Amino acid sequence: MRTLTFFIFFGIVFIIYALVNYYIFIRGWQSLPPGSRWRSIYLGFFIFLSLSYIAGRVLENFWLGQPATFLIWTGSFWLGAILYFVIVLGVIDLVRLINTSLPVIPASWLNDIVKTRMVLFTVTIAAVFLTIMAGHINTWYPRINRLEVNLEGKNSEMNSARMVLVSDIHLGTLTSKHRIRKMVERINSLEPDIILLAGDILDEDVGPVIYRDLGRSINDLSAPLGVYGITGNHEYIGGVDEATDYLTTHGITLIRDSVIKINNSFYLAGREDLAISQFTEKTRKSVEELLEMAVDDLPVILLDHQPFNLDRSAAAGADFQMSGHTHHGQIWPINFITRAIYTISRGFGEVDGMKVYVSNGVGTWGPPIRIGTRPEIVFIKVNFNN
Repeated sequence: MRTLTFFIFFGIVFIIYALVNYYIFIRGWQSLPPGSRWRSIYLGFFIFLSLSYIAGRVLENFWLGQPATFLIWTGSFWLGAILYFVIVLGVIDLVRLINTSLPVIPASWLNDIVKTRMVLFTVTIAAVFLTIMAGHINTWYPRINRLEVNLEGKNSEMNSARMVLVSDIHLGTLTSKHRIRKMVERINSLEPDIILLAGDILDEDVGPVIYRDLGRSINDLSAPLGVYGITGNHEYIGGVDEATDYLTTHGITLIRDSVIKINNSFYLAGREDLAISQFTEKTRKSVEELLEMAVDDLPVILLDHQPFNLDRSAAAGADFQMSGHTHHGQIWPINFITRAIYTISRGFGEVDGMKVYVSNGVGTWGPPIRIGTRPEIVFIKVNFNN
C-alpha cells in the first residue's frame, strides 16, 4: 500500500510537471517565427532544461560525479524559473483575455505581432534569468538575527545561555563547501554556549554528502555545552539510519524523542520528525509523553522540526519551541502559502504563553534561490528567572 501511494504521488507530480513545462514551451514556440532556425535551437534547449533535474537525480544513483552535479544544478535553477515563467505568461495571457472585450493593448503592438512576440519573448527570458540569479546570490549571504528571550517562573543554575539556532542546512549536491565553511565560521564567531540544529541538516541521500566530505566543516562547530540536532523530514527521505549515523560521527548529538538535562539548568527536548510514520513503520512519541520525561522544575526548550500544533506543545509544558521547515516559502509568492498553513511561518512569536521561534533556514531546498526571504543564523540569548 505504501509503495502504491508512492507511485501515485510521483505520477501526479510528473504529470503536473509535464503540463506546466508544455505550457511554457508552447507559449515560447508561438513567439518564434515559423520556419525560423531559432525554433530548432529553442526545442533542443527546452528539452535539455526540462529533463536535466530528473536525469541528474537518476544519474546520481549510479555515478556521483560532475556530470550528475551539473545536471542537478541546471535542473534546480530551471525549477525556480518555471514558477516565474508561469507567473509572467499567466499575466500576459490574462491581459490578452481582457483585451478581447476591453481593448488595453496598443494597436501598434497588434499591427506588428511578430515583433511584439519576439520582444515579449526576449524580455520575459531576461527578466526571469535576472530574477533567478539575484535569488541565487541572496543565498550566499545569511544574516544574523538576534533576539533575547526571557523564560520566567522556573529554577535554573544559569542566569542566561547564549544559543545559536540553525535549521534547514540541506547538505547535499547543491551545497557549496565554501558556503558551509563560512556558515560554521560565523556560528563559532558568535561564541555560543550551545548550538541547536532544528532538522533537515541533510538534503536527501547521504551519498553526495559523503562524496563531497561536507561533514568535515560541520565537525568544526564548537560550543561548551555541545552541538545538538533533531531529525527533519529530509533525514527520513534519504534514509534516516544512514543520515543519523553520519551526523553523529561528525560531532552532532541527535535528540530523538528524548530529553537531555543541560548543565543542570534547562531541559532540551527533541522530537522525531512527523515523517517518521510516512517512511518507517514507527510513530513518534506524543509531545505529552516526551515532556513527561522532564521531571525537575527547570525550563523546557523543545526542538520540533515542523511547527505544527504549537498550542499542544504549550499545554504539554514547553517553555520555548524552536522549529524550521517552512523556509517561509523560500521563493515569493510561496510565502503566502506558508503563512496560511502555519500559525507562525517565520520569526518569533508566542502561543499560549510558550515562546516560539521558527527559522526560515540557512539553506535551500529544490531551487538554490531565495526571493523574498533571507537565509538566517539565529542568535538567541535566553534569560532564566532564578
